[in-house]
Formats: sequence, C-alpha cells, structure tokens
Amino acid sequence: MEALVEAVRCGDVDEVRALLAAGADPDTLDGPDGVPLLCLAVAAYDEPLAEALLEAGADPLRRLPDGTTPLLRAVDSGSHVLTEALVRHRTPLPAPERAELLTRARHWTEAGAQAELRRRTGRAGPVERIRVEDGEVGWWCEQLTLGGLTVRDGHGAVLTAMEARYAVRTPFDELVARAVAHPDRDHVVWSEVVFTLGRRLDEETWEWTRDLLNHPDRLHRLLAADVLLFLVLGDFVTGRDPFWDRGRDLVPWAEQEEDPEVLAVILQAMTHDHAPEIEAVGLSYLTHPDPRVRALVPDTLWQSDDGRSLTAVLTLARDPDPGVRQATCHWLAHHRGREPEVGDALVALTHDERQWTRVCAVSGLAVRDDPRCVEAEHRIGPVGEDLRDDERLFDVWRYQQRRKAAEGG
Repeated sequence: MEALVEAVRCGDVDEVRALLAAGADPDTLDGPDGVPLLCLAVAAYDEPLAEALLEAGADPLRRLPDGTTPLLRAVDSGSHVLTEALVRHRTPLPAPERAELLTRARHWTEAGAQAELRRRTGRAGPVERIRVEDGEVGWWCEQLTLGGLTVRDGHGAVLTAMEARYAVRTPFDELVARAVAHPDRDHVVWSEVVFTLGRRLDEETWEWTRDLLNHPDRLHRLLAADVLLFLVLGDFVTGRDPFWDRGRDLVPWAEQEEDPEVLAVILQAMTHDHAPEIEAVGLSYLTHPDPRVRALVPDTLWQSDDGRSLTAVLTLARDPDPGVRQATCHWLAHHRGREPEVGDALVALTHDERQWTRVCAVSGLAVRDDPRCVEAEHRIGPVGEDLRDDERLFDVWRYQQRRKAAEGG
C-alpha cells in the first residue's frame, strides 16, 4: 500500500489507476494515523486523482476522527467541481449527510471564505491570493491561503448547485445576492447562480429577472441579462424553451441601457427572436462606440427586405475591430442573396488578421459558388488543432466537385 500512498502524494494518476486495478485498497490511509487518500486528493484539488479513487470504491462519507468526511472536506475546500464529483459517487446521498452538506456549505457562504479562513487559523496577517481557472468550462475562482490552510471562494457555487440537486428552491433574491458578491460573469459562483436560475424556466423567474433590469446597480442588471439569456436559450437536456420568442419583451431595456456590457448581453438574448422591432434596435446601435455591442448587430437583423440590413452588415464588414468583423463574416457567409457586394465583402475578409474569419469567408464564397474561393483558400494558412476538424475547410473542395459534376467531369 505504500506505493499507492506515494503515487497519490505525487499526483501520479496513471500509477494510481494501475495500482487500484491491481487490487490496491482505495480507502488506504496516509500512514497508520492518517486520513484516507481521498482526503489527500481533495486537499490537493486534484479532481482526476479523486475520480480515480472514487471509481475504485473510495468512500466519500467515511467518518474521520475530527468528525469530518472526505465530502465535507471537499465542501470546506470551496471546490465546486470536487464536491460535485464526490456527491455523484454517493447517489442517493442519505438525508443526514445531505443536511450536513448543505449546512456546511451555507456556513461558508454566509461567513465568507476569507473571514472563515481567519477564524479557523486564528491568523490576522495578509492572505495569499491566486486566481485559479477551469480550462474546460472557463470558470474561475480565487484561492486563498493563510497559516498553512488553503481554500477557494467557490462555496456559494457549491451551495447553489447542491440546493438545486436536492430540489431546494432558494429564494430569487438570495441567489442574486450570492452572485453579485462575486462581480464577474466568469466567476464560478456567478456562473452557477445564472445556470440555476436559467434552468427554472417558469414565468415567475422570467418576471423577477426582467424586473431586475430596472435596478440602479449595473451588476444587478448584468446578472438579470445573463439569466434572461439562459432562459431564452432553454434547457438543452429536456428540449424545453418556453421563452425562445420572448426576446421582443426586452426591447424597452435594450433601447435605454447605457452600460455596454449589460446592453451586449441583452442584445444577445434578443437575437433568438425574430420580431421587426428587434431589428430596429440593432440598427440603432450600428455605430455604438463599444465593439461588443456592434458585434451583436448582425444577429438582430432578420426581417427587413428594403436593403437596410445588408447595407448595415456591409458597413460592419469594414469595422476596425476584428471581433466585429468576425461576427459580420458569419452573417455574410450564411446570407443566401446573390448580391455581388456580398461576395466582394467576403473576398476582402479572406485577408483578415483572424484565421477564423478567413476560414469563414472562404467557406462563404465556396457555398455561394464564387470561383474566387479557390485562390482565397491559400490565404487561410496552416490551421491549428482548434480548426483542424472544421467542416468549412472542405467547402472549397465541395465547390470544385460541384463544378466537375456540372461540367460532366
């Protein structure tokens, strides 16, 4: 068993899996009076290592001499991902352990990570802080260390996720307060609150969230816009999207919102509706000073047949911001009108600084059967892993096959 302990301490997940497959005990202790190895994985914030031990049968509810369990230690750690992993491997979670988990997560959330860290260590000195990002989903949290104890400030996300898992309908205002305490759309607590409210898909949540757009504080309005976006998108698991065509309800707020970040999210939520008034709002922001707003204008343009939409998009195709040009290129590549100026705009975009835009522009030309796509394809350049399997890279070849077929070749 010493080999397993050493492999866990080193974080060698491949070796750990091999030893477990060979019969090592996943509940091995770290020394005669030590803690289970699962606790070491939790303390190291090593999710793959924890998963390997759990899959082999490690018990997340094993009671330790100090009264904790590996699951409670995961809650203490502030790691949303680790807590979820341990809970998944004990489903259903017995009612007493469930109540204990929720109580612990609530305590940390209400006390605050820094205050609780100071209380537990008895230290008053400076707290070491680092930003920790989840590369897979893009969330981040702050890791705090004081007096040899390290925690992350994701306890609000842990509590929110566990309440939703166990059908606890947390009051709307309480969830809002949790999110705005971490004022960043990518913070794990903010993201989990948005995800939780966005899955409720009921009229009450829609009304409360829409009313929050009237709040004088921009953070509250930003949160409202974020939740409304999720409500409009619906639940991809169940296929329910009762608010898909309610983007038009947000027009009054889109017309008056002055904060560019809030406005951009409101516009994004509106683009899934096809009402003509949404197009009018989009056109009104054609020259907005913030590129995040201008980049969303093309997606609002659905209805008019008087040429205004195309004229606006062609203007944006020459925008100085690469993000705006990228969004505009996507619109143009999917435009099926035969206007020659569309092809000319796409040709110009094949010279863009962003490879994604060049790929999109070449694809748009090929789909339009524009022979200029063949020469423009060379401007794409070598593609990396992120684009290597992109189907658009084959559109020029498909165009050439269509030409051969048409010519009887």
